[in-house]
Amino acid sequence: MREASSYPLIRTDQLTKCYRAGRAEVHALRGVTLTIERGEYVALMGPSGSGKSTLMHLIGCLDSPTSGTCEINGQDIARLNDVELARLRNREIGFVFQTFNLLPRLSALANVQLPMIYAGTRPRERTRRARELLTLVGLEDRMTHKSNELSGGEMQRVAVARALANQPALLLADEPTGNLDTRTGQEMMALFDHLAEQGNTIIVVTHDAGVAGHARRIIRLRDGMVEAE
Repeated sequence: MREASSYPLIRTDQLTKCYRAGRAEVHALRGVTLTIERGEYVALMGPSGSGKSTLMHLIGCLDSPTSGTCEINGQDIARLNDVELARLRNREIGFVFQTFNLLPRLSALANVQLPMIYAGTRPRERTRRARELLTLVGLEDRMTHKSNELSGGEMQRVAVARALANQPALLLADEPTGNLDTRTGQEMMALFDHLAEQGNTIIVVTHDAGVAGHARRIIRLRDGMVEAE
């Protein structure tokens, strides 16, 4: 059996997703086939309804396909049970959401440690790594502040640090600058550029051409299909 690293990080083949809306069927994805290798920095672009968010949910193991395959590190997500999917999400995928999704009453340090608690990391090690990550994203002087005491840009930096906590194979960002002002958004994308230079695999879902311009590869979706690269 091949090592996981010998597989593409992400491979989809004729991936489809249909939703039911009453008696109607909504075809969110219509046969998407693509491969993303380790170390790539990719932007998924498309207008509303193009299927980019649905594709993100499937790649992030947050949903299951209707047909076709979606493989992460050689594992077909449709063949995994809920426990296996949760383990794959926790260990292999780091999420950065537009709305940050931090726990407001916890400090930045505690928020970053949460994924490591679920992964069973020892307390001393998770504290060390959380401090290291918050320093990486430029928040070494804000570690003890609760997330509701931070600015939007600072909260997004905490979210990035949290996403990197378990050293995931993939960093998946959904409109990461959507709730940030222009200057803070530019700072956030500079951080993503730095992470990409360090070899992290990054997929950014966006409708913003300026954000997509930071990626080294742009995949454009329309009507649930890959329109262009």
